[in-house]
Amino acid sequence: MPDNSRDPVDHARTYRQHAGETMKAGKNSPGLIAVGLGVLALVIGLFSFANSSMAAGVVGVVLAVLLIGGGLAWLSRMHRKVAEQQEEWVRSHPEATFEPPTS
Repeated sequence: MPDNSRDPVDHARTYRQHAGETMKAGKNSPGLIAVGLGVLALVIGLFSFANSSMAAGVVGVVLAVLLIGGGLAWLSRMHRKVAEQQEEWVRSHPEATFEPPTS
């Protein structure tokens, strides 16, 4: 399969322009990892609360909020960049048909 990582639209496998964007782009991996670690920190924090360890529970939940928030912000920023790349591509290729993304 050819490397089309510079083209924001996955032409080969779907008609939906942003399908699989989060998993396809390697630039999204820090955000996905942060969200995963945030979920893990939330589980550990809630487990600590259940075991009456208030300090560890608070640290775990605060860390979870920061990691999940940061990861979602990263993913949102990357999605915005893809949308900007797509708009730039459409401006530079006026002959191409453009359908607004469903995402």
